[in-house]
Amino acid sequence: MASFLSRFTSQRATWVPIAVGSVAVAASLYYTNANKSPLANETPVTFKGDDQWIDLKLVKSVEISPDTRHFYFALPSADHKSGLITASCLLAKYVTEKGNNVVRPYTPISDVEQKGQLEFAIKRYPTGKFGNHLFSLKENDTVSFKGPIVKWEWTPNQFENVTLIGGGSGITPLYQLLHEITKNPEEKTKINLVYGNKTPGDILLKKDIDSIAEKYSDRVKVHYFVDKAEGDWKGETGFITKDWLNKNVPHPDASHQVFVCGPPPLYEAISGNKVSPSDQGELTGALKELGFTKQNVFKF
Repeated sequence: MASFLSRFTSQRATWVPIAVGSVAVAASLYYTNANKSPLANETPVTFKGDDQWIDLKLVKSVEISPDTRHFYFALPSADHKSGLITASCLLAKYVTEKGNNVVRPYTPISDVEQKGQLEFAIKRYPTGKFGNHLFSLKENDTVSFKGPIVKWEWTPNQFENVTLIGGGSGITPLYQLLHEITKNPEEKTKINLVYGNKTPGDILLKKDIDSIAEKYSDRVKVHYFVDKAEGDWKGETGFITKDWLNKNVPHPDASHQVFVCGPPPLYEAISGNKVSPSDQGELTGALKELGFTKQNVFKF
């Protein structure tokens, strides 16, 4: 220590080079930091809403029902996240042999903060061009995506009660909401999920949904409907009706928001169909008859 202090208490000639060196180091650090991008330490985002198509490689696909698979796509790097928010979707595109573009919207089921991969649960319909194309893909094949397309920007505790009514593959945006709300420890929102399918085997994401319902049983209630009961089925059998909704979900109120997603017959019975992606159309069906207003219901 004494030796170190002597360098600063001896002759000026000894002190000056040290001072100059210190200034040089400081200047160098300033230059480096001043020219360093402020975003260098931020998580890179894949989709920025800039209308750019981005090719993602298929990592794997896993069957989760007779006509549905869980698809895993790799983001550009292990550090990338998607850039989606809840609730939003992406457009997917492929080009046919004749050079025609086929474009469909798909909602990921992976957490919006997940890094490295993007996951989808996608059902194949007999005449569905895109579903059949996806089911034909092999590992490392690519699909073009762009977005995100924001459907509803969820903020914590936006409503006291949320009812999610879905059918078939329409579960994906509803699951996105269910997952987002329950993962936040600050959330107090209560959720009723009403989900219809043809058979118990067609219920998508059931394991994940049941896990959430069990963990947050004080706030989450799940009601499954099937057209045809099988085995020791303990859920509801038949259609989701006005009378059932009246008895089992909160009544119309400004603090209660309903979200609907499913095939056209579900919309027709429950809320009425959308006119277009940007036009919700008029509210009709069971929710209208129960006293809900257009402001209380959102159709994905």
